[in-house]
Amino acid sequence: MGDPDYSIILPVYNQADHIVETVCEYREALQDFPASWEILLVVNGSRDASWERCQELAYTYPGIRAFCSERSGWGHAVCLGLTEALGRTLCYTNSARTSAADLHRLLRYAVNNPQTVIKANRKIRESRQRRLGSLLYNMECRALFDLPYWDINGTPKIFPRDFRPLLRLSRPDDLIDLEFHVICRHYHYPMMEIPILSTQRRGGRSTTRWSSALRLYWGAWRMRQELKKNPILPAERGDGLDAA
Repeated sequence: MGDPDYSIILPVYNQADHIVETVCEYREALQDFPASWEILLVVNGSRDASWERCQELAYTYPGIRAFCSERSGWGHAVCLGLTEALGRTLCYTNSARTSAADLHRLLRYAVNNPQTVIKANRKIRESRQRRLGSLLYNMECRALFDLPYWDINGTPKIFPRDFRPLLRLSRPDDLIDLEFHVICRHYHYPMMEIPILSTQRRGGRSTTRWSSALRLYWGAWRMRQELKKNPILPAERGDGLDAA
């Protein structure tokens, strides 16, 4: 068999209590998917049995591979997954918040729009506090980087391998999602934002607190200052701009 058409990257952090159920639901939802796929489980800094559960899944089911990063961080896990992915189209998502139905739906959009970035736009938050925090962050990012997008941190995010600058994401933390959008904006990659209405969380607790939100706000400002000193490189041949 050749390389898969789609690579689905799932960072895993302290999710031993539900990762097996989640992956099995994803596998079932993708049984009728019109393209080949693989699932990459990237355990990052977990303190529970997540690595053991992911190894069991990789041993049991074809098309599932497991990796372990000693360093914690959403960005570390996404970057490792992108490095190891074999698919012609790449996807990463928060498995604790992404339902099997939503994953399947956005992947279908990607099939029908092969040279477009597809991403989730969560329309509902589970509390007023989270709605306010998200609104402030998104407004800050739009203002600092002249972004036309909403829900910067929304996943799934899906893009073709042809958009090579997105393979070079480097932020080790939650700011990798902002980096993703800044690159899309810089290279004028077409993007479709698909509304997601679910607020379901499968297990564990969100790692987003006001302290981490403040780090995001400050981090976005710092990223803007860094880009002034070190702008994004101009497009190179083969970066997907002709297709876009």
